Amino acid sequence: MRRAVTILGLIAMASAVALVQVRQSARAWFIEHQQLQAERDALNTEWGRLLLEQSTWSVHGRVERVARGRLDMVMPDPDQVVTLRTAETATP
Repeated sequence: MRRAVTILGLIAMASAVALVQVRQSARAWFIEHQQLQAERDALNTEWGRLLLEQSTWSVHGRVERVARGRLDMVMPDPDQVVTLRTAETATP
């Protein structure tokens, strides 16, 4: 009988230690999960900011100003424009 109580006591003690370890692991995983969510949110915010910046840089008027200013590009005269037709768009 005494031996059974000792064995049950050891089992209860091992169970308590295992419970503490599992809870500690769960806390650590939860903290890591929160940190990863915060990192995801920061990256999503940065992604949105970069998309906005990209759309700002690619506005047609800005592209045209850069083409004229830095590259000395100009619109051709209408008589200099040649329109080519491909086989798909040509009508018989």
